[in-house]
Amino acid sequence: MNKKKIINDPVYGFISIPTDLVFDLIEHPYFQRLRYIKQLGMTHLVYPGALHTRFHHALGAMHLMKMSVEVLRSKGHTITAQEEEAVTIAILLHDIGHGPFSHALEHTIVEGISHEDISILLMDKLNKQFNGQLATAISIFNNTYQKGFLHEMVSSQLDMDRLDYLNRDSFFTGVSEGVISSDRIIKMLNVKDDHIVIEEKGIYSIEKFLIARRLMYWQVYFHKTVIAAEMLLVKILTRARELALKGIKLFATPALDHFLQKTISREVFINEDHHIETFAALDDTDIIAAVKVWAQSNDKVLAKLCTDFINRKLYHVDITNEPADENAITALTEKAIKKYGITPHEAQYFVFKDIILNHAYKIGDGFIRILMKDGSIKDITAASDNSNLEALAKIVKKHVLCYSKDLTN
Repeated sequence: MNKKKIINDPVYGFISIPTDLVFDLIEHPYFQRLRYIKQLGMTHLVYPGALHTRFHHALGAMHLMKMSVEVLRSKGHTITAQEEEAVTIAILLHDIGHGPFSHALEHTIVEGISHEDISILLMDKLNKQFNGQLATAISIFNNTYQKGFLHEMVSSQLDMDRLDYLNRDSFFTGVSEGVISSDRIIKMLNVKDDHIVIEEKGIYSIEKFLIARRLMYWQVYFHKTVIAAEMLLVKILTRARELALKGIKLFATPALDHFLQKTISREVFINEDHHIETFAALDDTDIIAAVKVWAQSNDKVLAKLCTDFINRKLYHVDITNEPADENAITALTEKAIKKYGITPHEAQYFVFKDIILNHAYKIGDGFIRILMKDGSIKDITAASDNSNLEALAKIVKKHVLCYSKDLTN
């Protein structure tokens, strides 16, 4: 069988599949599942074009990795064919552990375990199935391989993951502020002291990259209506689990039912093989099918949450610099209790607060290194004459108050 396929990607044009092993991994059910997991969770309820998937993103990141390896080789750095295949596999599989709707439900279905942890578990399983051929890719992913710069291309503050998702998310949302010149950034890549560096003439492209990342967070990822939609989905799953753990039988696919019916600790999830296999059968369609049925639930809280979700009747969201007034929260809660005929505990599904943090850039650990013309290395914030970059290194904390729009009447 000819495994040297090309894929037509709307962002980059034709993407080639470089080796037979990479082709076989793409064909595997664990990876094909990513076709049914949206890259941006519920963002399509705000930006209707944002229907791209983790599958798209993984292939795009793989394509950028191939370009990066070629650039580094052209500058005299040795990357063997085995290392190239391994780093390609590491970036291809970096998101394989994402659950339904990506980050939206990360800690709702399985508590205490991140998608990175699940990615490693799935990669280990694939390694066994492929007779140890993923060993180098896994060591690069875990940052235990001798060439540390290969890991930085997979996971750092300037990796192929970020270079792809900013352009891809901009393309599909139509938010042009997120467009970055990934081609130019990749052309400026180099290696110094086993770290990825950017040559000094690439400073302005990195400035644009960091500013675009910040703008995309506020305009897309933390858009208040996106938050409203994702919070609603989280509350639906939280209520469903609460009912299921009380022994109330709810409609669910077998994979979803497995995680609704029990609380699975991180240790148990990692050590008992059937949990990861069941997780690998779970995608967006399991959740949507359940929500459509739960809209007719006998539980009035679950039924209302699901009906509001289906009808895009999302929470009202206030995003502020200071915590919401407790008196206002109390008044809204009392109104919810009276309006819906529910308990104070149940009212927490309709009035609640949260915090969001935006950290566009972290100075220090894993910083973006600029290779100056004199051979020295500087952090981008020190190398740049753009004073805005130092502001980007500060954590921005915002307070969120969500409540049903019914309660404003």
